Amino acid sequence: MTGPTRRTPSEELLLARISAAAGREHLGRRRATYAGTAHTAHRKALGARGIRGLLAFVRYDRPSATKVRDDARLDLYEHGMTVAVQGRIHVVRYDTTSVFRTNTLHPHDSARAGTACTLTDVDGERVVLRGRPEPGGDATEWRSEIQRGVIRAQLPRALAALDMGECLAFGDIRLTREKVWCGEVCARWPQVRHIRIRKGAIKLNIDGTWHGLGSRVSEIPNLFILRALVERLGPDGVR
Repeated sequence: MTGPTRRTPSEELLLARISAAAGREHLGRRRATYAGTAHTAHRKALGARGIRGLLAFVRYDRPSATKVRDDARLDLYEHGMTVAVQGRIHVVRYDTTSVFRTNTLHPHDSARAGTACTLTDVDGERVVLRGRPEPGGDATEWRSEIQRGVIRAQLPRALAALDMGECLAFGDIRLTREKVWCGEVCARWPQVRHIRIRKGAIKLNIDGTWHGLGSRVSEIPNLFILRALVERLGPDGVR
C-alpha cells in the first residue's frame, strides 16, 4: 500500500500562495482543483464590478492574447476561483466577474480548439481558460461549476435591480422589467415570443418576426444570466 504523493517544495509554495490569495478575497472553502490551460489578454481594466458592471452600458473590446497556451491550475471555491499560470495567481469572484464564451476552431492546434471561457479577475484583467486537449478532460465540469457559481451570486442581485426600476446591460443588449432593446430593435416583454441563441448569434422573435440584435454571443458578458432573466421576464423563454 502506497501513501499519498509528497508535494515538492515548489508545489507547497504555490499552494500556500493560492490559499493566501483566496483568503484575501474571502472565497471560502476550496471545492475542487482542475488542470487547464490559460493565458491573459490585453485590455483596459474594468471600472465597474458586480451588478454595477451590468448597470453600466459597456462595449467590451475583443481581447488580444499575449500567449497561445500555458498550463494552469484552477482552484474552485465557494465564492470564486483562482487561476495559477506563469507564476501569477489570478483571483476571480463570482459576484463581480464577467464571463464570456467563445467557440474556436483551429486546424493545426487542438489546444486552441473548442470553447474558451474568458473571465475578468478582481483587478479587471481578462483570463482566457480552456480545457486540456487530451480526451477525457474535465473542462465541461469546471465550466459548469463556474456558471452555477456566477448565477448563484449575481442573478438575485440582477432581479432586485430590475425590481427597483434599474436598466441592466449585457453588451449592447439592455433590459428592464418592461422591455428589452438593442439598437433600433425594441419590444415590450408581452411582444417577445422567443429569444434564439444559435451559431454565435442572438435573435428576438417579436410578434412572430425574427430580429437580429447585432451582438454576438462572444460579446455578451454573463450570457447565462441574460438567459435566466429572459426565462423569468419573457412569455416563452429561450430556445
